[in-house]
Amino acid sequence: MTQHVSANNTAGNVAVGLDFGTLSGRAVVVRVSDGAELGTAVHSYRHGVITDRLPGSSITLAAETALQDPEDYRQVLSRAVPAALRDAGVDPSQVIGVGAAFTASTCMPVTAEGVPLCEIAPYTPRPHAWPKLWRHHAAQPEADAVNAAAAELGEPWLSRYGGRISCEWQLAKALQVLREDPELYHRADRWIEAADWIVWQLCGTETRNVCTAGYKGQFQDGSWPSREFLGALHPEFADFAHDKLDHPLSQLGDRAGGLTAEAAARTGLPEGTPVAVGNVDAHVTAASARTTRPGRMLAIMGTSTCHVMNSDVLAEVPGMCGQVLGGIVPGAWGYEAGQSGVGDVFAWFVDTQAPPEAHERARADGVSVHDVLAEETADDPVGAHGLVALDWHSGNRSVLVDHDLSGVLAGLTLATRPAEIYRALVEATAFGTRTIIDAFEKAGVPVHDLTVAGGMVERPHVLRIYADVLGRPLRLVSSALACAVGAAAHAAVAAGAHPDIHAASAAMGGVREHTVDPDPERTAAYEELYALYTELHDHFGRGGTRSLHRLRELRNAARKGNP
Repeated sequence: MTQHVSANNTAGNVAVGLDFGTLSGRAVVVRVSDGAELGTAVHSYRHGVITDRLPGSSITLAAETALQDPEDYRQVLSRAVPAALRDAGVDPSQVIGVGAAFTASTCMPVTAEGVPLCEIAPYTPRPHAWPKLWRHHAAQPEADAVNAAAAELGEPWLSRYGGRISCEWQLAKALQVLREDPELYHRADRWIEAADWIVWQLCGTETRNVCTAGYKGQFQDGSWPSREFLGALHPEFADFAHDKLDHPLSQLGDRAGGLTAEAAARTGLPEGTPVAVGNVDAHVTAASARTTRPGRMLAIMGTSTCHVMNSDVLAEVPGMCGQVLGGIVPGAWGYEAGQSGVGDVFAWFVDTQAPPEAHERARADGVSVHDVLAEETADDPVGAHGLVALDWHSGNRSVLVDHDLSGVLAGLTLATRPAEIYRALVEATAFGTRTIIDAFEKAGVPVHDLTVAGGMVERPHVLRIYADVLGRPLRLVSSALACAVGAAAHAAVAAGAHPDIHAASAAMGGVREHTVDPDPERTAAYEELYALYTELHDHFGRGGTRSLHRLRELRNAARKGNP
């Protein structure tokens, strides 16, 4: 439970922030004047991530599929918001605004009224009717087609994404629907990010935010990808942007509308309460991390990691997820990069590879298996395990933008211990972050400091390795609910309580007093391991071999029964 602050100090001066994550959604009630978190609640999605079969169906889904149920999102409104208000002990009339942020690109086909096609009976059994989570990587062939056509036609927007578009983004996912279920594709009146769809549910009006449009839909310099380009991908795809995406874009912090009567009944909030335009979970967190000014990189480290940063510099940075004017705060170039697997990689190892004795010791000591494995190698010299790993268990988002890549572990011997492998995996993700920072700085986009948010903030062994590998102090966000607090900050701006996102960030954001500082000797020792990581990174990821791609092809073919 949240430590309560007297409701007398919050009258008319609180906002609700909503964070829709991969497995759950959370709501937080935040005091607008100083960011105090008054109450919070979490609702776990009933269906989580749908990867094997559709709910209530025996239909087997294709490899790399990751879907969700939109009703799970609505239940966050119905359950988490009222629970957070009760936890805060505030009257709903004291809420001046609501803001929401979502994983992205999580997108779905809907009717002109915003009804998801998966909720219309004839389409419910069809996989492409359901929302595709950011983790949906089954559209890699379509991403390859997008990249090849964009390069061949010299599309000017391609350089804003480091030269490659991810299969996680809108174009690849929508093209997959057209290729594999054309009838359903044509039935969809609109193709929309879940961040915008949930705002539609709240205020009854379709809106589109500049953040998801730019990073996930390739909207640049005032326009979507051209009809000619889209038609080159598929003749029936030519009007995709015009018919299914096009809509006036709202700036972050704008007011999308007010709560409808239906949304008010769901949430327990007054009808007409201002609703901020939607946003991406990583980008909205900049407000709570106080990283809205240029050169202040924020790494949101959880199941994956997203790196976002504002800059006054517009430059071509290889392998970026995008650079969008106003993508984090209006008026600045917002850069996004990321790693597809971080916490997921550590969890995979703990769940499938850690020995029974590690689990037994964790239970006996009342700690996590992660802690047990980390403690075993905490005092080992850098490089003592003789291992280097590549952190591509979920593909590579930046800087290679290739989700057909997979993990690599080099240096195994009969003396290798599980705890050493675990440490090598943590180091690999740190090397991946360093690769991203190096790409920024080599392109002339300076990174002044690094702030960390997300679940890894509570993993000291991970933070120590990152500080040593990067050779930089790490600032840590104060709130464990930084995304939801950032959404609340945007709600405060939309409601007029703060003049802009910078002001809301200064008032409502926060970082811990102490930083995690690097050890100079360990930082120096990591240089050679990083050089070996880079050698393997370039060999397996930049054309030295196609072995990882071929292994993925064999795996997928075998799963289809066509080895």
